[in-house]
Amino acid sequence: MRRHAISVTCAGYMVSPIRMSRNGSWRWREGKQQGWWHSLALPYTTFVGLEQEATSITIFNSAVVPGLLQIPDYTRAIHLVGIPRLDDASIGERIEERRTRQQVLTRESPPQVEVMLDEAVLHRPLGGAAVMREQLDRILTVAKYPNVTVRVMPFLIGAHPALESNFVILEFAGQAPSIVYVEGLVGQIYVERQQDVDQYLVAVAQLRNMALSPQDSTTFVANFRDAYINELTGCRQTVAFRRG
Repeated sequence: MRRHAISVTCAGYMVSPIRMSRNGSWRWREGKQQGWWHSLALPYTTFVGLEQEATSITIFNSAVVPGLLQIPDYTRAIHLVGIPRLDDASIGERIEERRTRQQVLTRESPPQVEVMLDEAVLHRPLGGAAVMREQLDRILTVAKYPNVTVRVMPFLIGAHPALESNFVILEFAGQAPSIVYVEGLVGQIYVERQQDVDQYLVAVAQLRNMALSPQDSTTFVANFRDAYINELTGCRQTVAFRRG
């Protein structure tokens, strides 16, 4: 099946995109082969498959930079303290998985991607100042892509509808139903019931109105990036002074 036919089949027979992804009905790009993610020992292969097929991806994260924007050292810092603790080989696999997933952002006919980050994500120095400087540089680079929008929820706005949430809304071509993916400490939840999906869509609309504009958000991220650069410079100057 080609991708368009898959979407029509899903809509016409009311088959869940999750079910199609899990049973292999969705083949990677043009339906000719299994997706690359099936060879990896990931607990969220269904999500990766759905992400690769989505035409629109909306992400809200209050704790960390989402995988589609992560650099390798940032990913490593996350998994070094994960539960259960992954071995080095498994962490390396997660790094490569993210690197491959990120190609969706620049492929032919890429999805529209909107990333909303709580300001806390910028404060949390995963991996240290050098890693954060590179990670925020990566966010600023991706924010320039024509199909990507990055927004920041600053602390100054106070409460917002997703304070205790992290989620990804995946939308597909044709009439295939949208899905919300929620990841937690002990597993993943796929929200499919339309009235529940609608609640997330309403929350996103409110978050969008409360967040900084895309332009102000990139300035905000750049200011944090520069602060990490200054921290690194200050450390080097201090070390040099002590040695001198």
